[in-house]
Amino acid sequence: MSTPRTPALRLVMLLRVSTAGQLDGYGLEAQEKDCRRWVRTAGPALGGVRIVRVCTDGGVTGKAGDDERPGLSEALQMLAAGEADGILAPNLDRVARELTQQEAILSVVWAHGARAFTADRGEHLPDDEDDPMRTFVRQVMGAAAQLERGLIAKRLRNGRKTKAAAGGYAYGAPAYGQRAEEKALTVDSAEAEVLEQMHAWQ
Repeated sequence: MSTPRTPALRLVMLLRVSTAGQLDGYGLEAQEKDCRRWVRTAGPALGGVRIVRVCTDGGVTGKAGDDERPGLSEALQMLAAGEADGILAPNLDRVARELTQQEAILSVVWAHGARAFTADRGEHLPDDEDDPMRTFVRQVMGAAAQLERGLIAKRLRNGRKTKAAAGGYAYGAPAYGQRAEEKALTVDSAEAEVLEQMHAWQ
């Protein structure tokens, strides 16, 4: 008599980019690729993993609440309905940028009896009062990552201020009809003609 096969773990893949243009350098395609690589390598040890849905928050800041993130809301609703056994994200930063929000979302996942995985660290186990070190390590790593992001953002702001003080253009993509050339804004003649025609039509 054959032994019944354990059903594969059903996971919802959760992806997020902070801007529509994927300016954070880690786009949706790269995130999904990392997650599927994890499924191939770690899945067999878990008895198999099946991605039942890919939920995406595109152009949404990681500071937004779940009511402002349709992808996250959909993933949590699937857990609540028993349609999935857990979530899979590339890393906790894609779940939420702020440590407090990461912890809140993980708490909701665990409250549904579901599991939380990230491609970079595997499973994040629920808090255990007999193992306080587990919570401590996760939160310290989250705080360190948040600090690093803050320092990077500060360096970028300082760099823009320095460049602007020296007379250079330092504030993202120029408006339509202009272009940045040799650290200064100049008119883009082709786009300017289009703008002029649009104004004429208006």
